[in-house]
Amino acid sequence: MALTESQTRTVRLSEARKYIKHHAKTKRPVMIWGPPGIGKSDLVASICNEYENSFLIDVRLPLWEPTDIKGIPYYAANDNTMAWAPPAELPSEEFAAQYDTIFLFLDELNGAAPAVQAAAYQLVLNRRVGTYKLPDNVVVIAAGNRETDKGVTYRMPKPLANRFVHYEIRVDFEDWLTWATSNNQNPDVVGYLTFAKADLYNFDPQSNDRSFGTPRSWAFVSELLADVDGFTDEEITDMVSGAVGEGLALKFKAHRAVASKLPNPTLILKGEVKDLKTKEISAMYSLSTSMAYELKAQYDQIGRGIEKAEFDGMLDNVLGFMMKNFDPEMIIMATRLVFVQYGVTANLRKMSNWPEFMKNYGHLIKEA
Repeated sequence: MALTESQTRTVRLSEARKYIKHHAKTKRPVMIWGPPGIGKSDLVASICNEYENSFLIDVRLPLWEPTDIKGIPYYAANDNTMAWAPPAELPSEEFAAQYDTIFLFLDELNGAAPAVQAAAYQLVLNRRVGTYKLPDNVVVIAAGNRETDKGVTYRMPKPLANRFVHYEIRVDFEDWLTWATSNNQNPDVVGYLTFAKADLYNFDPQSNDRSFGTPRSWAFVSELLADVDGFTDEEITDMVSGAVGEGLALKFKAHRAVASKLPNPTLILKGEVKDLKTKEISAMYSLSTSMAYELKAQYDQIGRGIEKAEFDGMLDNVLGFMMKNFDPEMIIMATRLVFVQYGVTANLRKMSNWPEFMKNYGHLIKEA
């Protein structure tokens, strides 16, 4: 946990994940606060995916009217009374019975009009509104930007706020790195941001810039780099600038210019390349990420194209290359990614570079 300048206690996304799953056991509503683009919505979706036989209902609350929560009244002719038709977006008992857990995600809650927020009072705490009742297996999670983020927000009424357990999220590079390498984000993006960690998030609510660096906008950059054949460097920089702003785009362009001259990681795995000419740090981070990606891809092919001994040789070649060319921090990052995050295993006793590796870096790996 940490305190921001405003002395608000904040948590990492990984910490919030643990807390939300704990509160889900008792169906306690949770409100996630944080600036735009840091992964609040993705967090909820990924939590849902961790549960077997689960379903996510994603509601953009600013698009709703009060009647969308309580329902619309109609005349019940059979008993001469007014009844309420519940909204179709909220799960019925019949629908909920198909799943073990349903996550009702009220996104941008404090961006909804006060009347809509007021209509959410009973639904959030009492799990019912009017004649509608939330099924027992529904977990309520909400999210929103802070008022200081200069987004479209309304002050959350205190009675509604008191119905949640609140967590404010902060950007954390290690959490982002785990997500990025688990989702195969472009190695140049990962390498650049590993070197320039402060550029992962440079949002300034006082600035008039339309584009700025956030985990979300860097994911846009990774996406656009996936297919840039036929584009010039200037055109690519235009697109990157549209995602993260001109200043970051120019720095990233310089990084890619150096990274493009690095050897193909496949040749390193094969042992055909043993030396590295450039010593530009950000580019070397890109290469270490590329090698880790390639090792994971080859590891997944064991028994389906390559033999275990062949993979062990590739891993041995990578260790030898890194010890010869990389600084300790880069070596630790890459090996943690391969062994810890990707769960790669190997016959270490048959790897010629392993004894030297453990002698020089074994204590650093244990500390990390």
